[in-house]
Amino acid sequence: MRANDKSVRDTADEHVDVWGDELPWMDPVQEAIIVRLAVLGRHLTQARRAALTDGGLEHGQFKILLALRRGGPPYTASPSELADRLGLTRGALSARLGPLEEARLIERGTEPGTDRRRVRVRLTEAGDAAFERHATTENRGEAALLATLTPDECAILADLLRKLVLQADQAL
Repeated sequence: MRANDKSVRDTADEHVDVWGDELPWMDPVQEAIIVRLAVLGRHLTQARRAALTDGGLEHGQFKILLALRRGGPPYTASPSELADRLGLTRGALSARLGPLEEARLIERGTEPGTDRRRVRVRLTEAGDAAFERHATTENRGEAALLATLTPDECAILADLLRKLVLQADQAL
């Protein structure tokens, strides 16, 4: 299938057809791009939810494992560091840590030789394995979505999306 093959239509084409009649000022190419980005965003969100469900994790729990893993070895952080990274209050973070600790995906404790009041959250081997399972499953779904594109097309798309993201970030 060629991208410029007008005989192959998607839901964005149908959307543009309907709104093109109602909104003659609408740029059909712009609208098709935005609709397609929204459709792909929904597909990615659904695939990520399915990966979480398959892995037995909730979104907030995975985000904590991700934040610990992103920090690099030894995969530890203070609760306040984690709350800041995740944009959570200390209370909201504490509520999320409890189930992860019960599942033995994280441990809370003090580091030897430090102030006993300074708590650290550490990713356990089981937590690291849960993170890896989820990230691998999520990656397979993302790769399947992009499989229709050649490596060159993926590189071009990545460059074009970077340009859009940089512009959007500057507008903030």
